[in-house]
Amino acid sequence: MKPGLPNLAEIWVYLAATPLFGLTLTLVAYVAADALYQKFDKHPFANPVLISVSGVVAVLTLSGVPYQTYFEGAQFVHFLLGTATVALAVPLARLWSELKARALPLLCAVALGGAASVLLAVGTATLLGASPVFVASLATKSVTAPIAMGIAEQIGGSPTLAAVFTLMTGICGALMATPLLNALGMKDWSARGYAVGVAAHGMGTARAWSVHPRAGAYASLAMGLHGILGALLLPYVGKWVIGFVA
Repeated sequence: MKPGLPNLAEIWVYLAATPLFGLTLTLVAYVAADALYQKFDKHPFANPVLISVSGVVAVLTLSGVPYQTYFEGAQFVHFLLGTATVALAVPLARLWSELKARALPLLCAVALGGAASVLLAVGTATLLGASPVFVASLATKSVTAPIAMGIAEQIGGSPTLAAVFTLMTGICGALMATPLLNALGMKDWSARGYAVGVAAHGMGTARAWSVHPRAGAYASLAMGLHGILGALLLPYVGKWVIGFVA
């Protein structure tokens, strides 16, 4: 080793014991994943969130670093999630007159989409013999994770399972939305974005933004409306639906 250069093992030990490790790992993983995403011409199966999450999990598993230690640094990025969410209102403000004119169809679409999500998930899981806790947790899969976890607890589900199902739904939506909508011949960017936002919340919205700004704006609206309706209705409707099919 050259004089003046720190030992690589010493650097690793230092990083792994400080909040800087989590922040550095998160940023490096996403920058690398985004570079792959751009290299593959934004192919849906090169989704940067999926790749970066998989990379972070692999590093934590191989290094033995506890999640709590990692999150001490990653929480700085987590804090910015609220700011990013609020920033989604900016493109919606630019489309305000258009959205007001389409208010009724948009509300009907998010209500029907949300209902279909719950009924299909609960019905399928029940037919396959899933436990009541599993079914209740799955019912919230298309609502954004923080809201889904709270609803799941109220209707007899597991917040942890709800978070897992929500993450899986977002990843699947981000991966499948573009090829599926292309196959269906859907060309309207507002309709495409709205469908993705209802079905796949934040991760689907991020994918919509990477494809087209109009799709991203409508996906943001759908995600927000679905979250509000889910928080208001699912604690009551969810219990009734689960009780009916059980």
